[in-house]
Amino acid sequence: MKEIENNIDSQNLIASWQQANKQMTQACEHAARQADSVTLLAVSKTKPADMIATLAQQGQQHFGENYLQEAIEKIDTLKRQPETKDIVWHYIGSIQRNKTRDIAEHFDWVQTVERDIIAQRLNDQRPAELPPLNVLIQLNIDNEESKSGCLPAQLPDLITAIKGYDRLQLRGLMIIPAKGGTDAFTRTKQLFDEIKETHAELNAWDTLSMGMSGDMTEAIASGSTMVRVGSAIFGARA
Repeated sequence: MKEIENNIDSQNLIASWQQANKQMTQACEHAARQADSVTLLAVSKTKPADMIATLAQQGQQHFGENYLQEAIEKIDTLKRQPETKDIVWHYIGSIQRNKTRDIAEHFDWVQTVERDIIAQRLNDQRPAELPPLNVLIQLNIDNEESKSGCLPAQLPDLITAIKGYDRLQLRGLMIIPAKGGTDAFTRTKQLFDEIKETHAELNAWDTLSMGMSGDMTEAIASGSTMVRVGSAIFGARA
């Protein structure tokens, strides 16, 4: 009976993942964009390694984690398995100074860099045998006191600082917009394009992480290149 239940759970998981991909593809079509211009980041926080493995075997490559110790356990487990060793891991949680070494050692991407001191520590603690760490600047586009992120006015100085770190590869911006129908996606895309134009030396400036399952279509229409989808794929979290 347990094996049958596990098979049903896997089937439901795969079906939900396929639906998320379909929604993303349809949003690209509506925006007259190529489907491969947007990456699906499966947010797997609080979910077990076997669920991640199931989706990796279906072709899902990018996974996002918020909770560091939980993530490290899953990363270590899955990197020992041939079929899941090529997963690309994104850290999308808040970053405290005492977390930077573990993040720098275990992840491929960090989407939540908001201060120079964090960027400097990630750079200094990135192992030399690994490629540079891909980073996104988390932008507090709506200037919300309750949210983390670099304010738009602080963005030029932070970009300048990160450009000087040879163990970091600055890739773009990430936002979590305010609720209530703001034009955050459009404003962020404008900033993203302005930075690309004025900083030609940022040859890997290519990623705009914005949009989740509820606002994916709007985000993609505004130019998002990565959408972060969690519960729509994995189900509700405890």
